[in-house]
Amino acid sequence: MTKFTRESTKVEKPSTRADGVENDLSTDQWLNIRKERGRKIDANTAEVEWCYAQVLDPYGIDPDLPEECRSIGRAYFARSPDSEIWVWFGDLPDEVRKKFWTLYRSELAFPVGLGYRNITNPDAGVRDCEAQTGSNALKFF
Repeated sequence: MTKFTRESTKVEKPSTRADGVENDLSTDQWLNIRKERGRKIDANTAEVEWCYAQVLDPYGIDPDLPEECRSIGRAYFARSPDSEIWVWFGDLPDEVRKKFWTLYRSELAFPVGLGYRNITNPDAGVRDCEAQTGSNALKFF
């Protein structure tokens, strides 16, 4: 069954080009890796998460996103249990995305929970999380 990782002890935000091995790839190559991984995700075993991110740049990799295109909203991600690569729901096959929404609508749909944690620094206090509002570093649980 698909695992909703709400109770994870540490959740990493979706990786960006600056994360080690992948920093020599073009943006198109980096995105294609995620789309390829998305086609291999099994909805019955995958982990799903959501975080706040730029609506038009859910992976946070476009440093040139124009100001008028910047808007924070929920971004939904999934990954295979054996993978470090989180894939945005928009890069998943339709049938997989629909199955996630069927299985986990109550965990993924707004509103969910009242607390939040900083996914880039899980040990940070609430004050640190509040200071980062507007970035994609907030994670609700």
